[in-house]
Amino acid sequence: MLDRNWRCRNGEIDLICRAPSGATVFVEVKTRRGDAFGEPVEAVTPIKLHRMRLAAVEWLSQHPHPVAVVQFDVIGVLWGPDGPTFDHVERVV
Repeated sequence: MLDRNWRCRNGEIDLICRAPSGATVFVEVKTRRGDAFGEPVEAVTPIKLHRMRLAAVEWLSQHPHPVAVVQFDVIGVLWGPDGPTFDHVERVV
């Protein structure tokens, strides 16, 4: 993990990680206590993804190191009666 809950004027990035491939991965985590309002990953709108890209550009400008590949992922956490279930959607952008 490179960073977490990183904030800037364009918003927040929940997790910033380095993948085994060497890619820098920017992750949005959405949590729900039930599915009455849809799955957690469905709550990530195009506007949120746009702000996430802008924030990623700012993070990269403040953390200069060689970056060959950048990836954007969403992790949905749905809390149910048996505990959480996770949905990891890779390369959403």
